[in-house]
Amino acid sequence: MVSMSLGVRVSVCSYPSVALSSRDVSFPSSSSLYFGRKIHQSRFSIELKLRCNSNGTRRAKAVIKSSRVPELDSSSEPLQVFDGSTRLYISYMCPFAQRAWIARNYKGLQDKIELVPIDLKNRPAWYKEKVYTANKVPALEHNNQVIGESLDLIKYIDTNFEGPSLAPNSVEKEAFAHELISYTDSFSKAVRSTLSGDDSDAADAAFDYIEQALSKYKEGPFFLGLFSLVDIAYIPFIERFHLIFKDVMNVDITSGRPNLALWIEEMNRIEAYTETRQDPQDIVERYKKRAAEART
Repeated sequence: MVSMSLGVRVSVCSYPSVALSSRDVSFPSSSSLYFGRKIHQSRFSIELKLRCNSNGTRRAKAVIKSSRVPELDSSSEPLQVFDGSTRLYISYMCPFAQRAWIARNYKGLQDKIELVPIDLKNRPAWYKEKVYTANKVPALEHNNQVIGESLDLIKYIDTNFEGPSLAPNSVEKEAFAHELISYTDSFSKAVRSTLSGDDSDAADAAFDYIEQALSKYKEGPFFLGLFSLVDIAYIPFIERFHLIFKDVMNVDITSGRPNLALWIEEMNRIEAYTETRQDPQDIVERYKKRAAEART
């Protein structure tokens, strides 16, 4: 256990990918759900409706509906690769794959890029043999080739497909975007080093960097003012870290960071992202399991 300067004590997590199961739908406030809006979760969608109790107070009732197609596993028949189709191979739980998934959604390419979910714990052998020799997600099958690596993919999708641009709209912003994109790995490593107990101050410094970066442009709440590939690069990881600190360690990473708080709020208004969100309790439960395994 290590003490953080923002008043939290944390235990280790080697891979802070966090989510509540479909058996329990009492979501914490940090999941930012809105009444009357459908929020797509990892295996289902939830629609919150207001009901009245007998005393006149209102309560929320969650209605669970099936939402996502099953992941392909070792028992799944091989796809006909390079048949002219464009396919984005993902895992519902993978934050790297989530980046490409968000980009595809934001550009309105749902009918042009088929989403193919893969079970990473029981992945089909033909995926490595016929699709992507690196055997990872995300991967995009397009024009008789397969492109991998999430940061490369969001740029590729933005450049090679129609839809709203995700690129910086000035030379100055392009340079700042490059700086921020280059920091993504360092950001995740810093937060994880605090979670693992190696550096109690690293997470604070990393979140402060994000807070400062979000203050640079005033025309909007996003990193470059307007929504861009930089926001896509960060949101899957901040989504998970926000839940871990809030729900497991009782710390709000947005406390004292108004720019970060507003950014998360505005991200939760973008359907292209909310459609990809993980079930918060699943994230939390996976984190707890990994933390327990790391201690044994």
